[in-house]
Amino acid sequence: MQNLRKQLLEGKKKVAVWGTGYIGFSTMASFGARGVACVGTDISDKMVATINSGGMPVPNMEYWLGFDSAYLVRSGMMSATVDWKKLLSPEFAIHMISVPTEKGDMPWDGALQDVITKIAKREKYPHEPGLIIVESTLTPRKTDSVVIPILEESGLKVGRDILVGVAPRRDWFISAEKNLRSLPRIVGGTTPETTALMVDVLGIVCDTLVPAPDHRHAEIVKSIENAFRHMDITLANQLSLAYPNLNMTEVLRLVGTKWNVGTYHPSFGSGGYCIPLSSRYVLEGADKPERLTLLRETIATDSSLPVAVANRVADRGFRNAGILGLAYKGDLKVHVLSPTLKIAKRLMERGINVKINDPYYSAEEIKKITGADSFEFPDGLSQFECILVVAGHRLYRAISENKLKSCLTKCKLIIDNLEEAWRGYDWRSTGIEYFVAGDKDWLG
Repeated sequence: MQNLRKQLLEGKKKVAVWGTGYIGFSTMASFGARGVACVGTDISDKMVATINSGGMPVPNMEYWLGFDSAYLVRSGMMSATVDWKKLLSPEFAIHMISVPTEKGDMPWDGALQDVITKIAKREKYPHEPGLIIVESTLTPRKTDSVVIPILEESGLKVGRDILVGVAPRRDWFISAEKNLRSLPRIVGGTTPETTALMVDVLGIVCDTLVPAPDHRHAEIVKSIENAFRHMDITLANQLSLAYPNLNMTEVLRLVGTKWNVGTYHPSFGSGGYCIPLSSRYVLEGADKPERLTLLRETIATDSSLPVAVANRVADRGFRNAGILGLAYKGDLKVHVLSPTLKIAKRLMERGINVKINDPYYSAEEIKKITGADSFEFPDGLSQFECILVVAGHRLYRAISENKLKSCLTKCKLIIDNLEEAWRGYDWRSTGIEYFVAGDKDWLG
């Protein structure tokens, strides 16, 4: 595939993107903005229609991308379709795989298997092998156990008829500085030539590319780096449980002043696609998983934290609780493994009336996902004895102290996740107990 980068920039070849969520859509927009035509495919008619109308499939994405991508649709540099067969044309030289690799709280290969099986249906062009780049987070060894066998069972010889590589994404979707272009990216192909081609092509949209020895090393990096963070975050939570009479948030702030120690904050537990699943990915792919005792304990502790928060509320005898944020993080529409899911479930199991507010989800979505009704912010706060702030959406900060307090007519307890939405307010005169995760006695 000589001069593939040149062919892409000249418009002779295109990029196919499988999956158009955060990762896939940003891949399309980034290549499109550099003059490379992209077509994405997704199983969601709504997602495809949103993209083709010039919209973004997830809220606030223009902030993270740094631009409004509607012009790319108008110029023909970006489009989407539900008809995946259109992406099997030889004009698509690159296939970027950006599909979910988890279901619930476990690694899952279903979408990956489906997409690779579809790509394998592509007609064979001996002189123009396609290049598959997996952007999704993979369980170690999945390239060898899933991707390559499906391709070769269809008659394609990997490294000759089709090229395969792995280049996991590290983007942080609430930071405009931590994106596809700015962050170092690990790349690794099944052959050195494939790795070199990946570096050349991805260099169109990435400033720093770090070649791995091969695809096996590239695919494990994302899981291990997140597993380190998972253990560190969970240790912060364990410390707050082990020393309930100390403000562990302040202790950890002081610890973080040491030059080689990060600053961590206790919380209701981790959430999202990456951190809470990372340890499971590493365990599942390990030769000797029994050696990874720290990861097993990390998973157990992290999984138990939302239940502990719910029990804290229930043990106080409250009958009505309001949760702010279905998403796991502020100003994202991502509820994958959000602490809210377990908190709401546990509260309802204990007979407490639970309602949830999240400005990025409709009342119907909240009901379908959690089984709980929704409420309006801030006026709806008046019905609750307890408020749990899970996600620090900007909306929750955009309120005066007096207005907020006037809505909390029945409230006796507020527990705030690590966002510290209302930390600076004067709560002593209200009779309301206000805790941020990690405060002294925050879990009673």
